[in-house]
Amino acid sequence: MVRIPFLMDSERIALQWRRTVGATLHPEIFRSASVRIEYVSDYLKNNAGQIRIEGHCDERGTEGYNLALGERRAQAVRGYLIDLGNDLNRIYTVSFGETQPAALGNTREAYEKNRRGEFVLLVP
Repeated sequence: MVRIPFLMDSERIALQWRRTVGATLHPEIFRSASVRIEYVSDYLKNNAGQIRIEGHCDERGTEGYNLALGERRAQAVRGYLIDLGNDLNRIYTVSFGETQPAALGNTREAYEKNRRGEFVLLVP
């Protein structure tokens, strides 16, 4: 199992060739996230196995809200991978909401680190 984290400040992935509704990623975060997503896409196209996309949130908001937000984030990335030509049957999502923070604390920096997604490559 290999874990690939990426920062995600939005539930939608902004693509130059795909229109989105709502918030988009900060340009620096977009570059970071999209490069990692495209790397995972290439990996999936050239290797066996499956991938789990985990959505995470910071601690602000209710537990239910954060679980739903984490799922929307993971689904947005899943949609991007499918748009890039990957088999939808090899891509799964799960939301952990605020339950697995990457950083502890009530600072802007901690919140940014916790608003993330993680790829888990499930190798056969």
